[in-house]
Order: sequence, then structure tokens, then C-alpha cells
Amino acid sequence: MINVGVIGCGKIAQVRHLPEYHDHREANIAAVFDLDKTRADEMARKYGAKSYNSYQELLADPSIDAVSVCTANATHCEITVAALEAGKHVLCEKPMATTLEECERMVEAAERTGKFLMVGHNQRLAKAHVVARNLIEAGEIGKILSFRTTFGHGGPETWAIDSKNVWFFDKKLAALGAMADLGIHKTDLIHFLTQERVVEVAAFVGTLDKKDKDGNLIGVDDNAICIYKLSGGAVGTMKASWTFYGPEDNSTVLYGTKGIMHIYDDPRYAIVIERQGGERVLYEVDQIQTNDKQTKSGVIDAWMDALVKNEPPAISGKEALHAMRVVFAALESARDRKNVIIG
Repeated sequence: MINVGVIGCGKIAQVRHLPEYHDHREANIAAVFDLDKTRADEMARKYGAKSYNSYQELLADPSIDAVSVCTANATHCEITVAALEAGKHVLCEKPMATTLEECERMVEAAERTGKFLMVGHNQRLAKAHVVARNLIEAGEIGKILSFRTTFGHGGPETWAIDSKNVWFFDKKLAALGAMADLGIHKTDLIHFLTQERVVEVAAFVGTLDKKDKDGNLIGVDDNAICIYKLSGGAVGTMKASWTFYGPEDNSTVLYGTKGIMHIYDDPRYAIVIERQGGERVLYEVDQIQTNDKQTKSGVIDAWMDALVKNEPPAISGKEALHAMRVVFAALESARDRKNVIIG
């Protein structure tokens, strides 16, 4: 049995981490902490855990084997490094951290302490994405020439516990907006599907519509539109948005020399392959989870599997660092209005 602690008891912990740990036969939710003590106490009662007064106090408990870091973006590095140095394995929510230096510090701490660091990039665990990667690898659509991938919904206020006071909009707590909240998922997904890296970025990252409680545009981006060039030569677009005021879009389309692959772009079929002669191959795999329709993410199962087997997780901090480099390159591109090469 693995004793786990959850640091941060907001929405992501309440709908993903805590219930998925609770459902896993090898996990024991032993500890929780949240800045809102009432919230932490409520989660402690619900899951039979101990509520701590600080994350430092929780990390000092030698019985805790691993922790989930589910706090605001700006605290990810601080808490993750402290947890690793306290001898805990760490599952950190995305985005990994708010600067490239922080991300690198987290990876260094994991390597130095010999503890596992995993980042919650759940898109690569979605069933259709796993099947799609295998089909691409098998050459079903030939060489990928271009692509488009999108993740857009009505914004984090539609998801947050307190829709009137959304920390995602607070520059001090979030630091980054839609690009890091949603764009990181689709960037990591393109790496996963193609097994190539983004090597060049041209981007718009800005705020088009979201306003704070005073009616001013929020201090972080609500839209990001990027052009990515991959190491194999393919060029495509990645769009992340908090201003899709209608149905959520979480689709990806890849254009190859032998056909086109649509992923989560059809209301019934998770994957559709269209060939030049008009042939359509349909795959009824699953449906992507949305903010309104939550399903099991697979993150906790993958994390627990790594812990039980004592094997490094596939979505390691080192792997996640590749996508974070692209995020920061996109921010640089938007700021300086230039293409950015990723070394």
C-alpha cells in the first residue's frame, strides 16, 4: 500500500486526484493540505485522511510515500522541490512551473534525490490518442505533412469551485494563461502522436476577452495561436482558448501523404481516417472527457503503476520539460514578434 498526500484540495484534486486515488487498491490517502483549512478538513473526513496545517508539516511525515501537487501554478516548483528533498515521489499538475529555470530545477531535484517526478499530461493517456499513435507509427496515413490541434472551452471559471474568484486569472498565482493551461496539453500531445519535437515556433499569445471582477482584461492570456514546425519537417497549428463560448473543442487533425486522420473531431467516432479514393476508416474507441463530462483521467493509474513497480513514469518531469520549452518559446515569440528556434 502506497501512502499518498494531496497538497491543494481545489477542483482538480476533488474530481481527479482524490477520487482516483480512492478507487485504486494500492493507494491510501493518508494526508491532505489546503490553504483553506475548512476545505482540507472536509476532504480529510471524506477520505479518512489527516488534515495538516502546512505543506511543510505534511512533507515532514515519514509515513507519506508520495504526493500530488494540485496548487496554483506559481507554487509548483517550490512545493515539488521541497517534496522531492523530503524523500517523496511527486505527481505535479500541469503546467509544470512558471519559468523554464523552475522546470529545470524540478527535474534536477528529481535526478539528485532519486525520486520520481511525473507531470499530469493526461491527453497522451486518452484511449484514442494511444490508438492514433500506433496507427501513425504503422504508417496508416503515411508521412505527416501538416496538422492542426485545438483545445478550447469557455474558461476556467466554468470549472473552478469559486467562479467569482478564479486564481487562474491572477497573474501572481497563475503567471501563465490559456497557453500553459490548455496549450501545454496539445503541445505534449503532438510530441506524443508524432514522436517528434517542436523545433520552431511563431505565436500570438494574448488576451482577447476575459475580464476580472473590475471589468478589466485579465493579466494572463486567454488565447494562444501557434505555428509549430516539427523535427521531421511537418508544419501545423496549435490553438488554445478560454473563449470558446459554446461546445468544447479538443480535436486534432493530421494530414499525411496517404490520408487524413481526425481525432476527437467526430461526435461518434473517436478516430476517422479518410483516404484519397474516398475510403473512410472509422474507429469507435471512446469519447474525450470535457469539463462538463468528467471521466477517469488515467493519470493516477499510470502514477500508481510506476510507484508499485518502482519504475520511472513515462510522463516524467524530464519528458514534460520538452513541451514546457515550447510554451516558453511561444511566449517569447509573441512578445518579440519573431520566430523562435528551440535548441
